[in-house]
Amino acid sequence: MRKIREVLRLRFEAGLCGRQIAASLRMARSTVGEYERRFAAAGLGWPRPR
Repeated sequence: MRKIREVLRLRFEAGLCGRQIAASLRMARSTVGEYERRFAAAGLGWPRPR
């Protein structure tokens, strides 16, 4: 869960692209894209309440 939250934070708050996010978190670009796709499909907004 922590990695998903960090992907979304880097995308929306830091404005990084998928490649930069993947490099900073040491994960595949496809994983970053999958997290973002699922987030969009769920219709959720950012920032998420804690």
